[in-house]
Amino acid sequence: MKHFSYEAFEKENVFGKGSLNEAFSEYFIGNSYLKPLTNPQETAVFLANITFEPGCRNHWHIHHAKSGGGQLLICTAGEGWYQEEGQPPVSLTAGTVITIPPEVKHWHGAKKDSWFSHIAVEVPGEETSNEWLEPVDDKNYLRLE
Repeated sequence: MKHFSYEAFEKENVFGKGSLNEAFSEYFIGNSYLKPLTNPQETAVFLANITFEPGCRNHWHIHHAKSGGGQLLICTAGEGWYQEEGQPPVSLTAGTVITIPPEVKHWHGAKKDSWFSHIAVEVPGEETSNEWLEPVDDKNYLRLE
């Protein structure tokens, strides 16, 4: 369900908004918020709830891994987009699960008219890293319906 109003969205966002994602702000258009759900010192699987304001999306990026790796997105509130390079965008709503294999160039974020939240799961692997690339083109993003 789309939520342009934060107050309405907040009622659905069961894990909470968290803090402004300043550490990664250079890789986002708009504001995102990070709420860690697990402590990386206590488990091999890191989970975080990421909240995107309307129009916010991350840059194209790739999760590299020698083996294993990749990312899972578990959509929890609002509406967003996911797109792999060369593929049509996928509409995201609460309950959608996206499996992102390692070495796949992609981006994800909110729709232009809705707040959006997903749990990001970093899949454990060997020699994992993220490569941040170019921003998502405004012209193409704003055409998404």
